[in-house]
Amino acid sequence: MQPEFLNLALLKAQLELRANSQTTNQPQPGKSLLILVGGIELAGKGEAVMQLREWMDPRYLKVKASLSKPLASNQPFWQNDVDAIPACGQIAVLFGNWYGDLLYSGLHESRFNTRQFQQTVRQMREFEQDLAANGVIVIKCWFDISWNCLQQRLNTLDSSTQQWQQLHGLNWRDQQQYRKIQRLRKQFTDDWFIINGENSQQRDLEFGHLVLDALNTALPVPQTANHWQQASIPAMLLKPAQQKLEKQQYNVELAQLQQQAAQLLRQYMLHSSVLIVFEGMDAAGKGGAIKRVVAPLDPREYEIHSIAAPDSFEKRHPYLWRFWTRLPRPGGMTIFDRSWYGRVLVERVENFASDAEWQRAYDEINHFEQQLSDSGILVIKFWLGISEKEQLKRFQAREVNPHKQYKITAEDWRNRKKWPQYLEAAADMFSRTHTGQAPWHIIASNDKKTARIAVLRHLVSQLEARLKTIAKSTRRPKVISHHQPDSMTQAKTTTVHGPEG
Repeated sequence: MQPEFLNLALLKAQLELRANSQTTNQPQPGKSLLILVGGIELAGKGEAVMQLREWMDPRYLKVKASLSKPLASNQPFWQNDVDAIPACGQIAVLFGNWYGDLLYSGLHESRFNTRQFQQTVRQMREFEQDLAANGVIVIKCWFDISWNCLQQRLNTLDSSTQQWQQLHGLNWRDQQQYRKIQRLRKQFTDDWFIINGENSQQRDLEFGHLVLDALNTALPVPQTANHWQQASIPAMLLKPAQQKLEKQQYNVELAQLQQQAAQLLRQYMLHSSVLIVFEGMDAAGKGGAIKRVVAPLDPREYEIHSIAAPDSFEKRHPYLWRFWTRLPRPGGMTIFDRSWYGRVLVERVENFASDAEWQRAYDEINHFEQQLSDSGILVIKFWLGISEKEQLKRFQAREVNPHKQYKITAEDWRNRKKWPQYLEAAADMFSRTHTGQAPWHIIASNDKKTARIAVLRHLVSQLEARLKTIAKSTRRPKVISHHQPDSMTQAKTTTVHGPEG
C-alpha cells in the first residue's frame, strides 16, 4: 500500500476504533491498542512513530517514552507504565517499556540470571495475555539495524539528540555489547515483529502496516463459560465461631497488638510494601477492623481504598486497571475495603459480569497477586465471616442509630435475599485464589472484639514471619516462585485460620 493510501486506511481504522468504543451494550468489551517499541539505537524507532503520528490523528495517539532502568525489586514490572495502558478506543505507544527494563537488568545485573530472565519473560506474556482478554490488543515491534549501519549513523549523530541515545545504558561503539543485547533480545522476541530500520521509507511503511493490521484485528474470541463445579462451602462460613472476648481483656490485648503491629509494619516497610485486603458480607465488621489496624499509624504511612462499583472511565480499562493504579508506593501500605474480588463475588451474583468473565478472573487475579508477591509486596487477605442472624441484628441496629444510618441501604436488604449465592461465590473464591503467595485468612466476626484481635494477631504473625525470611535471605539472589496450592483443602490446615487468627 502506498503512503497516501496507508494514511487514509490508518485514519479510518482509528476513527472506527473510537466510534466502536462509544457503543453501549456490546457483547464484549471494546478494543484498544498498545504498541510496545524496542530495538537497537538509531534504528529509527522515534522516526517511525513520528511518521505514524503524521498518518493518524495525533490527538488520539498517546506516546510515553522513558529511558530503560533496572527492573525494580519492590514493585511489579508494569507498575510504572499502567498509567499509559490505553482505555477502550485509544492507542498508546510505549518506548522504554518493561522489556527495556528487562534488557537493562539482563545486561548490567550479575544477579539477574538466565532462569530469572526467562521467568520474567513468562510473567510479562501472562500479563499481556490478560490485557488481551480484557480488550487491549498488544503488538511488539523491535527495530533492528546491523553493526555497520549503527556505526555509520553514530558518526553523523546530531549532538542535540544524544540524551535519547542511552537506551539500555550501553556503549554503542562497543561491538561486544551490541552482540550481547542481540543475544538477550532473541530470548523474548519470538512473538515480536522485527523491523529492519536501514531503509527509512520501508521501515515506516512496515510499521504503519503492522499498526493497521492490529487495528483491523478482531478481539480474541470470548472465552465460553465452562460447566461449573461448585466448591464446597467451608464450615466456618456456614457457622462462624461464637466465642466472645471480655471488654477488659480486649482493651489490654488491643493496645499491645496495635503497638506491636505498628512497629513491625514500619520495620517491614523499610524493605517493601504491604497490601491488605478485607472482604466479607455486609456489616461483617471490615470498617471497624481497618480502623483498629491503622489507629497507631501516621496517616501519611498508609492509604485506604473503599471500593464501590467501577465508574464509566474505569469500565473502559481492563478490569484490574483501577487496582493497578492504587497499589502502595514502595515502602508504603494500602488497605482495600473490598477489592478486585468484586468480580467473582458481587459481579458474579448480580450478573454484572458474564459467566466467562468471572470464571476467567480467578487466573487473572492469581497472576496479579503472584506479581505483587514476587516484588516483595506482602499480600494479606482477610474474609470476615458473619452469620445471617448476626447480620440481621446489625442491620436493624444501624437503622435506629443516627451515626450509622448511612451504612444501611435498600440494596443491603436486597442482597440478604441472595445469601446462599454469596456463600457459594465465596467458597469458589477460596478454592481458586487461596495460594501460597496470597492465602486467605477467615476470621469469625460475630463478635467484633474477637475478630479485631484475630486480625491484629494474624497481621503480627505474618509480618514476623516475613521479616525472618528477609533476614535469612539477605544478600541472596531473588528466586521467583510460582508454586501455589491446588485448592483450599490442600492448604487450609496451615494457612487458613479460624477466629483465633
